Amino acid sequence: MRYFTPLLAATFLISPTLLHATPPMFDTARVSQDVKTLSDDSFEGRAPATAGETKTVDFISKQMKAAGLQPGGPGGKWTQDVPLLKSDIVGTPALSMTVGGTARALSQGNEIAVRAALTGQDRVDLKAAPLVFAGYGVKAPERGWDDFKGVDLKGKIIVVLVNDPDFEGGEGDFGGKTMTYYGRWTYKFEEGARQGAAGVLVIHEYEPASYGWATVKNSNTNTMFDIVRADPRAEHVPIEGWIQRDLAADLFKAAGLDFAAMKKAAQKKDFKPVALNATLDAAYAVKVETIVSKNVLGRLPGKTHPNESVIYSAHWDHLGIGLPDAKGDRVYNGAKDNASGIAAMLELGRAFAKAPRTDRSIVFLAVTAEEKGLLGSEYYAANPVYPLATTAGVINMDSIFGEGAARDFTISGVAKLGLLDLLIAEGTKLDRTYAPDPRTETGGFYRSDHFTLAKQGVPAISFKPGRDLANGGVARGKALADAYTRDAYHQPADEWSADWDLSALKPDLTLLYNTGRALADSRAWPEWSAGSEFKAKRDETASARK
Repeated sequence: MRYFTPLLAATFLISPTLLHATPPMFDTARVSQDVKTLSDDSFEGRAPATAGETKTVDFISKQMKAAGLQPGGPGGKWTQDVPLLKSDIVGTPALSMTVGGTARALSQGNEIAVRAALTGQDRVDLKAAPLVFAGYGVKAPERGWDDFKGVDLKGKIIVVLVNDPDFEGGEGDFGGKTMTYYGRWTYKFEEGARQGAAGVLVIHEYEPASYGWATVKNSNTNTMFDIVRADPRAEHVPIEGWIQRDLAADLFKAAGLDFAAMKKAAQKKDFKPVALNATLDAAYAVKVETIVSKNVLGRLPGKTHPNESVIYSAHWDHLGIGLPDAKGDRVYNGAKDNASGIAAMLELGRAFAKAPRTDRSIVFLAVTAEEKGLLGSEYYAANPVYPLATTAGVINMDSIFGEGAARDFTISGVAKLGLLDLLIAEGTKLDRTYAPDPRTETGGFYRSDHFTLAKQGVPAISFKPGRDLANGGVARGKALADAYTRDAYHQPADEWSADWDLSALKPDLTLLYNTGRALADSRAWPEWSAGSEFKAKRDETASARK
C-alpha cells in the first residue's frame, strides 16, 4: 500500500470486524429490478426539476428507508436542497455563419449544438461576431503554455480543439495521452469567460472527444443547469457550444488555411490565435429561473466514531426528454448511466444495514445534476452535511454495470492515493486484478462526481467494472464497451434489458462493500500521493483527523 504509513496499513490487515464478518448477500434480480424501475419511460429520463425528479427522489428515499437506513439529510430529512439556475432556449434558435462572404444557415443539433446561456441573460443577440481559432484554448502558466498570446477576444467567438495539445502526438507538456483538466470542454468554456469572449465553440472529433456527435447533440440542446453563482459571467460566456468537424474544415478553408495543418500548429507552444474569415449570428430567447433540486442521503451512524464518514455516491439524474433518435424515441432512460449506480448503492445500503454496525458512519449520497456538470456533488462539496475533514473516503459508482464477470476492475482516470491502494488490496483477496484506466485520454477522472470532492481534498475514486471478461477476455470487453459508447451513451438506447449479463454484479458489489467496510472499521486516513494536486487541500484540515 503506497500511500498509507506502515501503522495505518496494519490497521486494515488486523481489523477484527473483517476477520469475523459474514460475507454480504446481494440480490442480482432486485438490483436489476431497481434499474428497470428507475429507467422506465414513466420516469421521463430523470431530469432535474421535472416530474421525473419527483418520482426518482421518492423512489430512492423509500428504498433507503425500507433498507433500514436513517435519513441522512439536514434536519433529519432524506434530502438536501440544491438551488440551481435553470436555463432553456425558447423555440428554435436562429443561427448562421457568414463564411468567406457567403451566409450559411445552421441547424441546431446538426452542424452546431449551442447550449442555453448560463450567464443569467434572457436573450442572446449576436450579429457578425468574428470567429478566431485559438488552438486548444489553454492558458497554463505552470506549463509555459498560452494559446491566447494577449490577443483581445472581447466580443469574439473562440473556436477551439477538444482535448489537450498532447493528444495527437502522445507526448509533450501535458503528460502525453492522459487528459488533464485543460482538455475538458468545461475548462475551455471557463477560460473563454476569463478571456472576455462572446462565445466558445469546440470542434467535435470522435477520438479526442471519446464519443460521437449524437452524444454532443443530446447533451447540449436540452435544458441546462448550473449552481447559483454570484457572478455567472465569470464562469460562462453567452454562446457555449460545439461544431462538427466538417463545418470547422470549411471555416479554415475560407480563411485560406488547412484544418490538419492548423491542428498540428496548435500542438506547439509558439501557436498564436488566427482570425477566421467568418462571423456568427445568433438570436434566441432564453428562459431563466432558479429551481431547487434534491440530493438524497441515507446514513448508518458509526458505533464508535459517528462523526467520521465513508461515503458511497452515485448520481440519480439523466438527460430527461430530448431530441428524438432515428426511431423517434425521445426518452433518455439512462439505464446504465446511472440507474445502475443508484441500484448498486441501494443494494450496498441493504447489506450494510443487515450487518454489524461499522465504527465510522456510512453515508449513501445520491446526487442531482451530474449530467449538467457535476452540480449536485459540487453543491454538496461546498455545503457538506458531514464534515469533509473527517470524511475518510468517497467511493463513487457511475455506469458500473459491466458486460459480464471480469478478472479485473478499474477506476475512472488516473489517481494516486491510499484509497485506491485499499481497493486494490481488497481486490487481491478476491483474486481480482487492478487494471489502470485503459482510456485515460478521455479525462474520466474529471467526469464523475468523485472529482468535486477530490477538489476539496477528500480521498475519492469512481469505480469502473473490468474489461478482461471471463467470457471473451479483453478483446470482447473492449468491443462491448466501445459499442455502448457508440450506440447508447447519452442516447435513448441506454435502456434496461432482460438480456444483460449481470454475472459481474455480485463480485463487484462484494469488492465495493469490503473496501468501504475496511475503511469504516479502521483508524486509517488514506492520503493523496506527494505529487497529487489534491494533497495540499487535504493537508489544510490535517488537525481535524486524530
